[in-house]
Amino acid sequence: MYYNYFFIPKSVKETSLKEKIAFFFATYYGIGNLPKAPGTFGSLATFPFAFFLAYSGGIQSLLIGAGIVYLLGILTSRIILKKTSHDPSFIVIDEIVGQLVTFIPVSCLLEAPFKMSHLWIYLAGFLLFRFFDIVKIYPACYFDKKVLNASGVMLDDVVAGLYAGLVLTALVLTF
Repeated sequence: MYYNYFFIPKSVKETSLKEKIAFFFATYYGIGNLPKAPGTFGSLATFPFAFFLAYSGGIQSLLIGAGIVYLLGILTSRIILKKTSHDPSFIVIDEIVGQLVTFIPVSCLLEAPFKMSHLWIYLAGFLLFRFFDIVKIYPACYFDKKVLNASGVMLDDVVAGLYAGLVLTALVLTF
């Protein structure tokens, strides 16, 4: 189904190193090429990155990390969309940024180092993000259906991450 170490689908005829590198990052090192639920696995694979950012530098690290991933997602999606349909399922870098955005609001409430009692927060954040990413409450649905470019690929997941982050923060403050 897939070939070479850059994880490019056989159906895509790549021609340049730039395109190969774009596929490598946009699939989050190949996770997006999993045959079932690539977005879910991409979100799940974000946990080590989110843990590292949250506990090494808190909200600042998460903001910078999400910003860098967002920009990388825009760049790689723009390259890939020249060869594919709008928002192909193998692009999962948008899930990575959405999952990071989910943890930004709550990160200022969690103190380092990581405690096992924080695990429920990350699991809840994962589930909330997946819910909002699938349901696509406005304006996420607008970005997903009407903005047919790299910004649309990324922004629907950023919005889902914002919704999930707000609900997660409310849960943390409540419990």
